Amino acid sequence: MGQNISDVIERYLKSIMTDQERDLIEIKRSELAKHFECVPSQINYVIRTRFTVEKGYIVESKRGGGGYIRITKVQHTDHLDLYDQLIELIGGSIDQDTGKSIILRLLEEGAISKREGNIMLATIEREVIALPMPSHRDAIRANVLKAMLSSLKYKI
Repeated sequence: MGQNISDVIERYLKSIMTDQERDLIEIKRSELAKHFECVPSQINYVIRTRFTVEKGYIVESKRGGGGYIRITKVQHTDHLDLYDQLIELIGGSIDQDTGKSIILRLLEEGAISKREGNIMLATIEREVIALPMPSHRDAIRANVLKAMLSSLKYKI
């Protein structure tokens, strides 16, 4: 199966962070576009969709001649901080894709087991929350995710 350019760019940026053992990288959009022989808007798309807060990144952008994009991987001192941040981020409504990103981040950070992740993913499926109104479904999904995160904060 062929890789699309977005996957390649994402993997490249993450590998820079990993190889340099850094939680922050600064890149020039134009140089990256030239490197991958693509338009700068492709770089914007990758950063906007693959390096989100839900996935554990903060992105800052400075436009202009000396413009750059700074991507920072957020590190938490413990899982309680992470749970609290995600509960706040979820708010009153969340779509399935964003919910999935949050659960995958919990897995990546070692805050939940693979089994717990699979259970959480199953509970937020749109087929499970089978309501005719997407807004109601997203509100219930948000409540369910926040309840699961809250329960993870306390050892039983």
